[in-house]
Amino acid sequence: MTDMSFLDDTRAGYDAIAADYVEMVRGDLARSPLERAMLGAFAEVAGGGGPVAEVGCGTGRITAHLRELGVDIFGIDLSPEMLALAREAYPGLRFDEGSMTALDLPDGGLAGLVSWYSLIHIPPEHRPDVLAEFHRVLAPGGHLLLAFQVGDEPRVYTEAFGHPVSLVFHRLPVDGTADLLRKAGFEMTARLVREPRDSETNPQGFLLARKEPGPA
Repeated sequence: MTDMSFLDDTRAGYDAIAADYVEMVRGDLARSPLERAMLGAFAEVAGGGGPVAEVGCGTGRITAHLRELGVDIFGIDLSPEMLALAREAYPGLRFDEGSMTALDLPDGGLAGLVSWYSLIHIPPEHRPDVLAEFHRVLAPGGHLLLAFQVGDEPRVYTEAFGHPVSLVFHRLPVDGTADLLRKAGFEMTARLVREPRDSETNPQGFLLARKEPGPA
């Protein structure tokens, strides 16, 4: 049987650090023009075509930002504590509990999907299946935006903000991830790699892709 215990570890870890995480990322997007540019591009290409999901939405800040850009968006996350904070902060938005490994969404129902630093918790052997799940729920021509730390070696945390956790952050190679997207049925639209800043140790990667449209 495939080991899916990483889901339990990830859920428990983010439940434990949810309140601290909110403070850590507060105001970060305002200081991140390149990130806003990628989100803005995604909003422009995907925002008018139907519903959009942020998968791994955490406390909802990216979901809320895209909603401000006019996107019909809702969030999905594994952690009940993170979702509780998202609902408190953004009561007008929809946030559902769920896993990117098995999305409770119909085939082809989304115009867009965002995975903003959430695919990083998926071990390499499960990544093709998750990208296939993203492909399944997107309509033909639907858009996908990924954000991740660039690299090859994972970083393992047994403690965060004073809480015991078991969290693994997988760094993703840009070219390798683009290849996985192509194999999953996506065509690449754009890529951006930003150099590390402040306390970051790795470059940050952003990939925009589109589900290949069906036959005319």
